[in-house]
Amino acid sequence: MTAAKTAVLYRMVMDKHVCPWGLRARHLLKSEGYAVDDRWLTTREATDAFKAEHEVKTTPQVFIDGRRIGGYDDLRRFLGKPVKDKNAKTYTPVLVVFAVTALMAVAASFAGGTLVTMRTPEWFIAFSMCALAMLKLRDLDGFATMFLGYDVLAKRWLPYAYVYPFVELGAGVLMIAGVLNWLSVPAALVVGVIGAWSVFKAVYIQKRELKCACVGGDSNVPLGFLSLTENLMMIAMAAWMGWMAWG
Repeated sequence: MTAAKTAVLYRMVMDKHVCPWGLRARHLLKSEGYAVDDRWLTTREATDAFKAEHEVKTTPQVFIDGRRIGGYDDLRRFLGKPVKDKNAKTYTPVLVVFAVTALMAVAASFAGGTLVTMRTPEWFIAFSMCALAMLKLRDLDGFATMFLGYDVLAKRWLPYAYVYPFVELGAGVLMIAGVLNWLSVPAALVVGVIGAWSVFKAVYIQKRELKCACVGGDSNVPLGFLSLTENLMMIAMAAWMGWMAWG
């Protein structure tokens, strides 16, 4: 018979605050087969006293076999699991937007009685424009600051950095509705061409390593092919709808 693995977990559990990292540490320990001696720090005074006693700055804290392992990230390292690098660049936010808007486009088509129609790719691009604009508008100033790092028009006329998300959103909404093509098509075409050239110039000509503001100013998305895709989609959408309307 092997002895059960036991871990001691100190975490904050107060009337107005329950530490989420403590909950995650408890779940991880249990999923790894540990019996958890779950010890609550129920007051600020108790928490401060615990930190002073063990000379730590944060909770939760995990102890295994009398050895202090540390907090949640330290526990993951101890168990041989990867720890997320908060500064690592990733395309995940953009890929998630495209995946969700593609599902929305298919769902919209299905609601009309057909799984895929001629409007499905149109809705996909228009939904993507709206979703990306929404992410930019969460923190307009943060977006504008990052956008100024590479957009050729924003560098010359700063207000464009603040106007861009509204143009993207407006064009997307009008394209979903299929109205005012005389306004949405030129708007999408202009910002798409300027954006595509800005990304191409920064990445492929100047060889700069930048973060893309496409999903907001707090993202770690690298400026590159997927960033270029956002603008190429707008150009393609504008060209298609223009041809359908006036071709």
